[in-house]
Amino acid sequence: MRHEIVHNRFVVDQLRAKGAVFVDELTDVPSGATTVLSAHGVARSVEDEAERRQLPVIDATCPLVTKVHIQGRRYAKAGRRIVLIGHAGHAEVIGTIGQIDAPVLLVSSAEDIATLQLDPATPIAYVTQTTLSVDDTRGIIAALHARFSDVIGPDVDEICYATQNRQTAVRKLAEVSDMLIVVGSRNSSNSNRLSEIGTEMGIRSYLVDGGDDIDPAWLEGVETVGVTAGASAPDALVDSVIARLRRLRELSITQLEGVSENVEFSLPPIFRRPPVAANAASNAPAARMAAR
Repeated sequence: MRHEIVHNRFVVDQLRAKGAVFVDELTDVPSGATTVLSAHGVARSVEDEAERRQLPVIDATCPLVTKVHIQGRRYAKAGRRIVLIGHAGHAEVIGTIGQIDAPVLLVSSAEDIATLQLDPATPIAYVTQTTLSVDDTRGIIAALHARFSDVIGPDVDEICYATQNRQTAVRKLAEVSDMLIVVGSRNSSNSNRLSEIGTEMGIRSYLVDGGDDIDPAWLEGVETVGVTAGASAPDALVDSVIARLRRLRELSITQLEGVSENVEFSLPPIFRRPPVAANAASNAPAARMAAR
């Protein structure tokens, strides 16, 4: 696997225990080894190198990240200067820049807009890292519109739905909690942002990998603990936090109402099995079903 498939230590450790080998670059992949590309996406140069080496590739890029790549290429083809809103060095940002066939200007704050060496009449198109704060992204987009006369790009609603839903939910959670526990790894951008939102709303917020990270001293004087999780944190980790809290204190658990997530993505083609026809008469309907 080139880089961590998602930014969650538990998931990565589970895969490593099953025999997965994580590497930084394709040069570390032995010839002929099945190669998994992470959910954050990769630059075209990485895809080209894998093809040149004839590596069997499983592309695990999140479809929402792929959508950003497609948007960026479309805007570049239309002759617009591309502004990417994101964090320098993040795997998704590196991959997105490498997927767009034009220069990409990276900004991470509204203040960065003033430093862009561009004429205010320059046609601008922006795309975003999918795991950013909705509020921060909205402010940067507003700054772009304030400085440039011709700006287009996706609405903030097109930021990753899993990120957006969790940010909305954690604000509601912080209103009824004395303390916030966010389940997620420290290299997870969206998990860190959830913790930051809790702090901004005036409550102590802790980012933990699981129940074992909870310090009993955190609970002194606390009546209500809010628990939430980053987009890549498995349910088992949330369960471990609940179990740890139950061992430390008597608990009553309430789940706040929120958006029900029922989005499903197709498996990579290598894992899809073609429909099996029992006879010639059933073959055509099966083919039509597969096409849908």
